[in-house]
Amino acid sequence: MSPWRVGKTHLLELLSGWETTDGTAYSALAARIRLLIVDGRITPGARLPSERDLAAGLAVSRTTVNSAYSSLRAEGYLESRQGSGSVAQIPGRPPELPVARPGDIIDLSRATCTAAPGTHSAAVRALDRLPPRLRTDGYELAGLPELRVKLAERYTRAGLPTSPDQIFVTSGSQSAISLSARTFIAPGDRVVVESPGYPHAFNALRGAGGRLLPFRVDADVGWDVDGFELTVRRSLPTLAFLMPDFHNPTSRSMTVEERHRVVATAEAHGIMLVSDEATAELALEQEDPAPPIASFAKRPGTVLTIGSASKTVWGGLRVGWIRTSVENVDRLIAARLANDLGAAVIDQLVFAELLEDFDPILEYRRDALRDSRDALERALRVHLPSWRMSPTRGGIASWVHIAEPVSSAITIAARARGLLIGAGPWFGLDGEFEQFIRVPISARPEAIERAVEILADALNDVHLRGHVEEGSLVGAAGGLT
Repeated sequence: MSPWRVGKTHLLELLSGWETTDGTAYSALAARIRLLIVDGRITPGARLPSERDLAAGLAVSRTTVNSAYSSLRAEGYLESRQGSGSVAQIPGRPPELPVARPGDIIDLSRATCTAAPGTHSAAVRALDRLPPRLRTDGYELAGLPELRVKLAERYTRAGLPTSPDQIFVTSGSQSAISLSARTFIAPGDRVVVESPGYPHAFNALRGAGGRLLPFRVDADVGWDVDGFELTVRRSLPTLAFLMPDFHNPTSRSMTVEERHRVVATAEAHGIMLVSDEATAELALEQEDPAPPIASFAKRPGTVLTIGSASKTVWGGLRVGWIRTSVENVDRLIAARLANDLGAAVIDQLVFAELLEDFDPILEYRRDALRDSRDALERALRVHLPSWRMSPTRGGIASWVHIAEPVSSAITIAARARGLLIGAGPWFGLDGEFEQFIRVPISARPEAIERAVEILADALNDVHLRGHVEEGSLVGAAGGLT
């Protein structure tokens, strides 16, 4: 079977900002492609554009691309195949590194949780409610009416008056993001996204033809709202994608003032805000939550609020939803017909059962996340005292600051030791954030502690291999800082 191909246009977008004055052009290009392979934006097995095509697209000499490809082949990140050109791959583990057995793998590449207590019993009760549904065709384009009623009631109790016809049920939050992008973005439209931000949202927005513009978020100081306002005035984007509550990956939440200014700017310039609030109910400290960002809007269609059962209940329960205006729900229904005909009925019934008494589920999830957060803080203090954990007051992950720009090199070394974890640049648009690594707190405390031990061991290996030289990352990230 022939490898699938990374299109030249897509690769040029991924390579945006690859140039650096640190080191040679070919090493900088090789470093960026290496990073894209490591963090999954170029899938192993994918065929890269020819040297001639990539050189023309980047406006560099073919020698530069040839040297970069040759360097990646020597390191094992590219393989030359007859008739297929250069194919991406993850290199074999260096023989001197320990070999992780399959049972020893710790997967922190995804911030996911096991099912909350009560999920099985809710599924049993849902099956008892299924027979009447079997006499229908099973297609509910906007979602089961009883589930839409319960979700609307939860928003109303949270201070955002909502009617059931303002709720649109999807097969998880990623489905909601993708459908929103396809419905409200036209190819070439500019879209504002947080940086760092949610990589799968980046992919969905790009897939709809969006041209992404960064909206900076700092774990310590919050959102660069001044920069957002300037970007909006200069670029006139169509849509902005935000995570205002326990942002992934920084765990930061927008202040009331930030919410007010962002919504006011959006309404003044006719921009739609897509607010991903899948983790909004996962506060780990006792404090009054800020009002939902949609409550600041004067027009009901300004904000699309996305929710999900995946982070609170279980990723295997494929239920997400969008709260917006009735007119937008109608547009989403019309757009959905090109993709699917509704979320699974049984999943919706299960979630409707769970919503009957949802507070104990939230308390269970918060307690588990709090225990893992505290374990991460303790482990970093012992094994990596120079690393600094972002304030993590809620959500599913912590944004950890590394003393050196070695995130990609560490993740490569950690993979050989059985730890899968996302390097900082995976959460940015232009290869930045090499001094950060995202550590999910959704795993059990013992897994978190072991992961930090592996990261400390991986950092030692990076130093021993000479990847760090006078504050610059050499080799694994080719001088990028």
